Amino acid sequence: MNSTAPNSATAPHPAAVRGRLDLDGRPLSYLDFGGAGSPIVGLHGHLSEGSSFTPFAQTLEPKWRLIAPDQRGHGDSGRAADYSREGYLADIEALLDHLALDRVVLLGHSLGAVNAYQFAARHPQRVTALINVEGAACLGLQGPNPFAFLLGQPYEATSREQLLTGMGPAAPYFADRLRQNPDGTWRLPFHPQDMYHSEDLVHGDHWADWTASDCPALLMHGTRGIIPAEQIEAMVRRRPGTVPIEIDADHLIPTTAPDTFAAEANRFLASL
Repeated sequence: MNSTAPNSATAPHPAAVRGRLDLDGRPLSYLDFGGAGSPIVGLHGHLSEGSSFTPFAQTLEPKWRLIAPDQRGHGDSGRAADYSREGYLADIEALLDHLALDRVVLLGHSLGAVNAYQFAARHPQRVTALINVEGAACLGLQGPNPFAFLLGQPYEATSREQLLTGMGPAAPYFADRLRQNPDGTWRLPFHPQDMYHSEDLVHGDHWADWTASDCPALLMHGTRGIIPAEQIEAMVRRRPGTVPIEIDADHLIPTTAPDTFAAEANRFLASL
């Protein structure tokens, strides 16, 4: 699911602490925005990272504590051997266990939204509420992989300038999120081939997972988003307790309509 907005490069909020856990030799990195409030776990979309939730973290009341991981293969987290549905969900479970979080609100955008409601389907006792931002219940059963353009992108280069030049028109979208390796070379904050495979594996008919949980849910969708109107209607009808909110935005609501996104998410959180 596409999350290629210029953006996700906001620097972490001063209160955020970078943490890490080791999953059989693969690092999973996360930002903990701190506080003693009830936990929210924010799951970003493809090509993004946990710091993309920094502006939202700054709007939260003290009664909430936001934790935002860099999901497998993104940001400061390590590349994974696979990008299966079960792999992403196992990472969420490992993070909750690592932080001793019994019950959380799951907030997800795009890929992260699908991960959130699928985790809730398998672990309903650990999820108190869902905020689904542009996460379809049935996604891309036909049609080409939208990340095919990534297959021609370089992953690493000897200098930042060389990497940006190699990226061509895509460079402005990721220029402020490039990583420098210990040997002085530079890389993207994701591997193009990994993201292509991950996008393939998130596609499918996930209706059974969407309807499997019954906690309160906010379904935030854009007027120019990826979820067809008839599917939005069905997602609300088939899952009791789901509140739909339409935002005048594209698929990338958290970055292209950040104020409205934060206001609606906070309104929902206040209702819990």
